Amino acid sequence: MFQTHFGEVASVLTALFWTVTALAFEAAGKRVGALSLNLIRLFMGFIYLSIYSLISRGFLLPVDATSYQWFWLFLSGIIGFVLGDLMLFQAFILIGARISMLVMSLVPLITAIIAWITLGEVLTVKDFLAMGLTITGIVIVMLVRKRVNQKKANETLKKERFSKTMLGLLFAFGGALGQATGLVLSKKGMGSYDAFAATQIRIIAGIAGFIIVVTVMRRWKNVRAGLLNIPAVKRMALGSFTGPFLGVAFSLLAVQNTNAGIAATIMAIVPVLIIPPAILINKEKVHIAEIAGAIISVGGVALFFM
Repeated sequence: MFQTHFGEVASVLTALFWTVTALAFEAAGKRVGALSLNLIRLFMGFIYLSIYSLISRGFLLPVDATSYQWFWLFLSGIIGFVLGDLMLFQAFILIGARISMLVMSLVPLITAIIAWITLGEVLTVKDFLAMGLTITGIVIVMLVRKRVNQKKANETLKKERFSKTMLGLLFAFGGALGQATGLVLSKKGMGSYDAFAATQIRIIAGIAGFIIVVTVMRRWKNVRAGLLNIPAVKRMALGSFTGPFLGVAFSLLAVQNTNAGIAATIMAIVPVLIIPPAILINKEKVHIAEIAGAIISVGGVALFFM
């Protein structure tokens, strides 16, 4: 089953990695800001990738990639990392990881549509059913948690947070569109090329893009301050290892070995996977509907393996 469903397995591992990343970056982002977080974590991820590439392939940099691969992967990095992720992590700061990931549940659908238009990928009836079950479970989990959190807040706080919530939702949708587009472009450009080296190219694009953004916005002082914030640096180091290094590379392995829409659907179960650490670490109470949503999502993912 592992060989026949390698892409699906890689998708599950990606979701696990991104769960750790979401929790680590939410905490770090509130300390240093989304812009500093994005640039620093890409540099950290690039260091991890370079060391791995040197050991595994003998290349410190992806110098063996073709110009075609460089073009599409670089474009994917700009859209996915710079545009998409900047908006997503700003959403993390404004509305938190849970609600942001609710909006991100649209990624599978957006990815499937883009992959159908650009790559000609077609999902089967079973795939659509599995996708529907998985996304339904995710939405149930997120809506229940959102309602519980709202009951805890008083009306004054709701009014104060309304503008931030709306802006955060817009940022989250932009992140979803960027991630979906970046994923499809990655598959188009990567082909059979090494997924970790392909991730290096995407991160090089991301670093270049954020250097321009930080320079234009004159935020280098914020970046330096972020590097001096030791608690935040520790969280960014962890999130970069499971995100830009392992998470992104395994997401490329996933789309390289299965339909982009299927991979995106399985990788979207992060809100479900966040439940256990939310209970154990943050001491949050879980609602029975959240458990039901989690079971539905797991059932949907399982259907992909049948």
